[in-house]
Amino acid sequence: MTLMTPPPPMEPEDDEMLVPHSDFPTEGPQPMEVAPAEAASTVDAQVADDPPSARFTWTIENFSRLNVKKMYSEIFYVGGYKWRVLIFPKGNNVDHLSMYLDVADSSSLPYGWSRYAQFSLAVMNQIHNKFTVRKDTQHQFNARESDWGFTSFMPLSELYDPGRGYLVNDTCIVEADVAVRRVVDYWSHDSKKETGYVGLKNQGATCYMNSLLQTLYHIPYFRKAVYHMPTTENDMPSGSIPLALQSLFYKLQYSDTSVATKELTKSFGWDTYDSFMQHDVQELNRVLCEKLEDKMKRTVVEGTIQQLFEGHHMNYIECINVDYKSTRKESFYDLQLDVKGCRDVYASFDKYVEVERLEGDNKYHAEQFGLQDARKGVLFIDFPPVLQLQLKRFEYDFVRDTMVKINDRYEFPLQLDLDRENGKYLSPEADRGVRNLYTLHSVLVHSGGVHGGHYYAYIRPTLSDQWFKFDDERVTKEDMKRALEEQFGGEEELPQTNPGFNNSPFKFTKYSNAYMLVYIRESDKEKIICNVDEKDIAEHLRIRLKKEQEEKEQKRKEKAEAHLYTIIKVARDDDLVEQIGRDVYFDLVEHDKVRCFRIQKQIPFNIFKEEVAKEFGIPVQCQRFWLWAKRQNHTYRPNRPLTLLEEGQSVGQLREVSNKANNAELKLFLEVDLGMDLQPVPLPEKTKDEILLFFKLYDPFKEELRYVGRLFVKGSGKPIEILSKLNEMAGFAPDEEIDLFEEIKFEPNVMCELIDKKLNFRGSQLEDGDIICFQKSLQGQNVEQCRYPDVSSFLEYVHNRQVVRFRSLEKPKEDEFCLELSKQNNYDEVVECVARHLSLDDPSKIRLTPHNCYSQQPKPQPIKYRGVEHLTDMLIHYNQTSDILYYEVLDIPLPELQGLKTLKVAFHHATKDEVVIHTIRLPKQSTVGDVINDIKSKVELSHPNAELRLLEVFYHKIYKIFPLHEKIENINDQYWTLRAEEIPEEEKNLGPHDRLIHVYHFMKDTAQNQQVQNFGEPFFLVIHEGETLAEVKLRIQKKLQVSDEEFSKWKFAFLSLGRPEYLQDSDIVSTRFQRRDVYGAWEQYLGLEHLDNAPKRSYAANQNRHTFEKPVRIYN
Repeated sequence: MTLMTPPPPMEPEDDEMLVPHSDFPTEGPQPMEVAPAEAASTVDAQVADDPPSARFTWTIENFSRLNVKKMYSEIFYVGGYKWRVLIFPKGNNVDHLSMYLDVADSSSLPYGWSRYAQFSLAVMNQIHNKFTVRKDTQHQFNARESDWGFTSFMPLSELYDPGRGYLVNDTCIVEADVAVRRVVDYWSHDSKKETGYVGLKNQGATCYMNSLLQTLYHIPYFRKAVYHMPTTENDMPSGSIPLALQSLFYKLQYSDTSVATKELTKSFGWDTYDSFMQHDVQELNRVLCEKLEDKMKRTVVEGTIQQLFEGHHMNYIECINVDYKSTRKESFYDLQLDVKGCRDVYASFDKYVEVERLEGDNKYHAEQFGLQDARKGVLFIDFPPVLQLQLKRFEYDFVRDTMVKINDRYEFPLQLDLDRENGKYLSPEADRGVRNLYTLHSVLVHSGGVHGGHYYAYIRPTLSDQWFKFDDERVTKEDMKRALEEQFGGEEELPQTNPGFNNSPFKFTKYSNAYMLVYIRESDKEKIICNVDEKDIAEHLRIRLKKEQEEKEQKRKEKAEAHLYTIIKVARDDDLVEQIGRDVYFDLVEHDKVRCFRIQKQIPFNIFKEEVAKEFGIPVQCQRFWLWAKRQNHTYRPNRPLTLLEEGQSVGQLREVSNKANNAELKLFLEVDLGMDLQPVPLPEKTKDEILLFFKLYDPFKEELRYVGRLFVKGSGKPIEILSKLNEMAGFAPDEEIDLFEEIKFEPNVMCELIDKKLNFRGSQLEDGDIICFQKSLQGQNVEQCRYPDVSSFLEYVHNRQVVRFRSLEKPKEDEFCLELSKQNNYDEVVECVARHLSLDDPSKIRLTPHNCYSQQPKPQPIKYRGVEHLTDMLIHYNQTSDILYYEVLDIPLPELQGLKTLKVAFHHATKDEVVIHTIRLPKQSTVGDVINDIKSKVELSHPNAELRLLEVFYHKIYKIFPLHEKIENINDQYWTLRAEEIPEEEKNLGPHDRLIHVYHFMKDTAQNQQVQNFGEPFFLVIHEGETLAEVKLRIQKKLQVSDEEFSKWKFAFLSLGRPEYLQDSDIVSTRFQRRDVYGAWEQYLGLEHLDNAPKRSYAANQNRHTFEKPVRIYN
């Protein structure tokens, strides 16, 4: 199952994501305050029967008065498992009801548990059942994802609107249909061994991409063309789409295990967030092919995309009564076929070439003949060798005002004959010598609902009878029935669980169905399914990829044999000199950057010492090894030297002595002493009274820290006795006055204390492995010259310093400048630094916005003035820390702005054809009346006494006239348009039988089953009793100032819930606007239909993209 893990919604496109209920599933379930279930529940199937499917109903009373963030239903049983429904009555950080199916006993289940269920969740409409909101999906539940469902199930505004029928007597009814399916052992399957093919790894939500890439890879002619795209050994796959695709295809061809796609998505210019956004297969296909077509230009494979996928059709309009015909040739790379209302592919093609008659009010305007009756249609000039059919499984439902998935049964043949019935789909100029008989190559499947799901593909790579299912990493052999019939969609009826009960059959819609089909023309089969071998692959690519494979194999071998080996990390003085003051300030060394040895566990340690002697040129008798130890204060220091007995043991035994944790590493410090000739000398035995100390030197003027060496001191001795030696190590005069500090710890706070030079070392509690930092003593003026006069203040600074990348909020992808700040800086100090950098006098005009680590975008809410304590609070996002902040420069100070409400209002002038956007800022307690007064002072009115009103417009419909007394604090102008306009005089003097109606522009989308699409500016109109449409039309034409020629092309219809009833000039308009049993005035309106004259896009555009999705972009 594809896992989608976006952060809490920031933008409208994220709203409909299907996600586990917690903000990020990796964080596990949140601690919950669960409301007592003030509700009644029923389960249709009896628990004792352990049904594989059941329906659970949850009746929740006093719903609007629930004062909890989240609430669980009672537990119900399906398939032997405990389930419950989880709701967020006020939304899970969104303005929608959030609802999930939850495994009730997940915390007590054994390690590694998992279960798979198909389920739907519904909020029942208790007035009109057809308006029940139901969403469906399927999921593999496990410990990490023990709940799954919909963060944005339905808008709270609809749920809590008493007129809508979801809350009746303040009672909400929730329904869950759950069917438990058998879980297959996913991980033990060896795809290469079982099938000869390997899968692709899923990056988070990239199953849609994986299914498409497998389909393209298994078109050998396409793969060969990709291999022949010119690339060089200096190219990097992450920056070159051709090389990344070559690399991916090579690995699919020659690898034994599943292949990663990260290089390819990086070459697209995608960040991690893009890989967690589920996009659309059809759109990715179009964008990727366009990109490759562009990259193939001026190369040996130029034109390959067109040769494979491009066909042509002819749009024509032919007059019936005069000799006039208009034609336009267009190319296509894929065809979008209707599913709704069509039983199979042939029915869709019939519909595609269906002739439309243009007559009556819809006559065609022929150039020299004026308005004429005509026929309009499409015929095909030629089809491509590889025919890609995109099935329109997703459509916009105007009644429910949402995207829906069409799960209807839709058949497709193994062989597709597009010459059928004497070439009914072909245009007169089509070449009848070409036989358009196609055979099915691949079926791309979408499993799930409109709000998310999973993609996989059924492919027969050689067009034999053997089909294969490519499901991310897993490839399996499948029969033809599974690839064809089971992907037709429709319904399946589950067997009765309780035959004795009179319950209705439990029908489940098949949510897995074909979404894209690829056919290959029989006559081009030999050319397309060609042989592709190593000679097609550039030599530099073969060498590079073989080397990669060898390295991968070596790592795999090392991993498999890891239990036989111990990793020994040996730190030396050279490492301390190299690292301290550069990579390391606290403790002594980063062990990952020191010399590593991989030694078999049974080898005696003394033999290992010989290996060290060879590596470093240090004789065995000159080596002394110290074990490291982690102290209680979280520092990590050399603790004690190895004993002779220990050195006689094996490496494996020694690792166990040194490290009780189950870790295959042994960390050592190698002590070496050099003689006068700088050659290693044997080491004297360490006495009990001796302490090994390490020394760092701090220069307060250069703000530098460096390692200068180590010394053995006697515990009974005093620091004063070694001052001249330290001066020598530092290169100071022998009598230089120095201060000594002990570096004690650095987490969570720095602790570095001055050492009393007259107290002995034991008295100062110093022991083996301790660190002493020293510096010249500073006096008077010298202290003032230094930012950090002593080592304690310097280490405090290093511990808290934070380089922050600042980006302008207007350009959120680009770093503009960096500032070194302290994590302890307060709000004022941070904005002062930014203002100073920008040469801005008033820091209070800076507004900062934090960074979302998951989406790599600004968070939706900026930081309030002094709303956080420290810089660390600005950078934290869940359990991650960012180093990015976004800034903007305001025109007024932020504290002042925060006391105001800012609204963008579009003012529509009464007589001029212009709209001007005004930014209105008023105190939050202001009313709509105050907004109108403010607008009046800024705009030109048609006459001095004109009255204004404020409207809420959304998707070209008017949803609300704001009352003058309404407070502006809660008005949202982020998604809705606020429109101010003069109130016409006729509306002020309405008669008792006059009606004020909504009038909207619309057109029918020919590509979307003639669905109504509103556009343009909606408006109000007064209609009088007994007034005919002809009279109303005159007033509308005058109001809109439309020419006679243009106005004559418009049709007029009464629309209720998106369905038009066309009106005649003699119809009395007011009789249509009597009904009041609709949800809102916007659902009944007078529609002005315009002809859709926009040309169809030649490259089948993705009209199916879900409203919440981002468009697919490949940036490079």
